[in-house]
Parts: sequence; structure tokens; C-alpha cells
Amino acid sequence: MSEQPRILVFGAHPDDADFKAAGMACLWAERGCAVQFVSMTDGGAGHHEIAGAQLAARRVAEAAASARVAGIEYLVLDNPDGELAHSIENRRRVVRMIREFEPDLVLAPRPDDYHPDHRNTALLVRDAAYMVTVPPHVPSVPHLRYNPIFAYVYDHFDKPTPYNPDVVIDTDAVAENKLRMIHSHTSQVYEWLPYNAGIEADEIPAGEAERLAWLRERYMERDRRRADQYRAKLIDRYGMRRGSAIRHAETVEISEYGRPMTAEDAARLFPF
Repeated sequence: MSEQPRILVFGAHPDDADFKAAGMACLWAERGCAVQFVSMTDGGAGHHEIAGAQLAARRVAEAAASARVAGIEYLVLDNPDGELAHSIENRRRVVRMIREFEPDLVLAPRPDDYHPDHRNTALLVRDAAYMVTVPPHVPSVPHLRYNPIFAYVYDHFDKPTPYNPDVVIDTDAVAENKLRMIHSHTSQVYEWLPYNAGIEADEIPAGEAERLAWLRERYMERDRRRADQYRAKLIDRYGMRRGSAIRHAETVEISEYGRPMTAEDAARLFPF
């Protein structure tokens, strides 16, 4: 185990990890932790006007710009967007990445989700949670002698089981950095996602300051809702005075498939 925690965050597309964990990534990076975001697909289907290699190249550049804001690494894999398979080949790839990074904590989506890439990302990471410790599986990379802690980022799906976070983190201090990370994904937050939601292009601001203000209201509202949703847990963690005033929060639900998180682990991994 390294002196500073090492955190690996899996998403299906090159903006997924930003929406769910960019605030924590900034907090970890400020403390000298190694943080890597991984997109399991190339993002080449996430647009209404461009696609394939042209869009994938653009999304790699956007992910790199996001990573620079936080001071983290961002890896975008070449699996076609919309076609991620829950396969042995992809599981081996995930096992390899986890072993090479040697994380203390691995974050991923839960397996029940509207998008097939999200679901298969979750299943691939969950399937890797034990196999990273098995020497004959992917023998080209040394197995881990310990199983990392695996955990889930937030989702709003209630069936079959509602999301129930074990850790709720105050991200007010880095909310603007998270905003800048999301802002880096121009093809998504100002083009594809508004189009997919039925928002006309002329409703999207053109100037950077206006875009940031629009984005702050539209997307950072999600983190404000998390703070209100889990207010009692914020108060329990930070005390009444601070916990009542927190405006932005991110969450983590510990998975049963990795190493159990002890109180010592929690203090080391979430020192903020």
C-alpha cells in the first residue's frame, strides 16, 4: 500500500467520471494522491452531427483538458461507444489496468442503469474485484496481494435497490474546479446533451462566462441536490454548523465485492 492513497475511477464515456467524482478527484489531487479516470469507450457515438474517429479524437482532447484542471490522469480506451461488451477480453483489460495502477480505492457505476455501456462498465469492474488477486488470471501482470476497496458513484435508480452512500463529501471548496472540468467536455454539455434533452442550439450561450453560468445552474444543481438529499449524513460527518451550510456534495457507496472499508481506511481515503 502506497503512502498516499491511489484512486481509480471508471466511467463508460469520457465525461462520466467527471459528473460523479470530479470534486473528490480535485480534493484527492490537492493532497498529492494519484488519481486516474478511465473511460471504457471512445465516446464516438455521443453526438447528433459528428461520430466515429472525428468525435472520438475530440473527446480524448476534452478529457485531457479536464484532467489538466484537476491535475489527474485521464485514460480513454478504444472500445466503440455504445458497443461495450461484458466479455472476458474486456474483463482482462480491466484487471490489467487495476493491477498496473495498484489502487487503494476503485470507483465505478452500479450495474443497474439506463445505458448499456454504463451497465457493462459496472459489471466488468465488479467481475474484476476478486480476479485482480488471482495469479493465473492475466498472468502477464503481477497479481495484487491485497484486494482494493471497490465502491459505487451516485445514481438515482431505485430498482432493484436504492443507492445508499456510506460516505458523503463536502465539495464546496472545489465546486468551481469541477465546473471547469465539466466545461471541458464541450461536445457533450453544450452540444449533444442539450440536443438529446430537446434544448434548441440557440438556447445555449456562446460566450465562455455565459456558458459557465448556464452550466453552473444546469449541472452543478445535481451536486446541490445531493447535499440536500444527504444533509443528515453531512451533519453527522462535519457537525451541525458546517454540515448545514454545505451546498455541494459527492457520494460513495462501498461495494461488497472488494475489501471491506475499515474506519482507518475511511480516514485515510477521505481525509477531507
